[in-house]
Amino acid sequence: MKITRREFVQISGATAAGLAVSGLGFDLWPVKSHAQMLKLKTKYAKETLTICPYCAVGCGAIVHTSKKGDGRVINIEGDPDHVISRGSLCAKGAGLSGLSENENRLLEPMYRAPYAKEWKTVSWDWALTEVAKRVKKTRDATFTKKNKKGQVVNRTTDIVSVGSAALDNEECWIYQALMRALGLVYIEHQARI
Repeated sequence: MKITRREFVQISGATAAGLAVSGLGFDLWPVKSHAQMLKLKTKYAKETLTICPYCAVGCGAIVHTSKKGDGRVINIEGDPDHVISRGSLCAKGAGLSGLSENENRLLEPMYRAPYAKEWKTVSWDWALTEVAKRVKKTRDATFTKKNKKGQVVNRTTDIVSVGSAALDNEECWIYQALMRALGLVYIEHQARI
């Protein structure tokens, strides 16, 4: 068998390339697919549609929760059928599960008395009652029925409200209606506090 120098280099190159590819684990034999054997962690989960609470864009998300009765969030992903985001989520939206599945998250209200150094856990009933008492006390002390010209104004300027992006349009309307009923003048909505 006569091999020219050029043919020798070509054969050697092809052999070296073949050995390199086979060393990487490439196998040219037909492969059987075993996709049906994979168990998705969301297979038996309850699926709930929601809106991302981080900014004013309002991207849609699908939240998968455990059906074991504990209500744990298993997975959160973008909703491909959502009219705004079409399944996309930003980095903050993609990390939404950290809101509920976080060992550092406070689950009970905390209170620190004036001049105290330590926070203490209080009940929800106590916290909500205390907030209501303080709002009423401030409103009663600072409520103005008429201005200096004698015009009816029915307002208080010593309480302000700053909303958040966690509220959708309907919730914002209800919230601002409540604040205006209390007589608040300074009502604001900030998407990223």
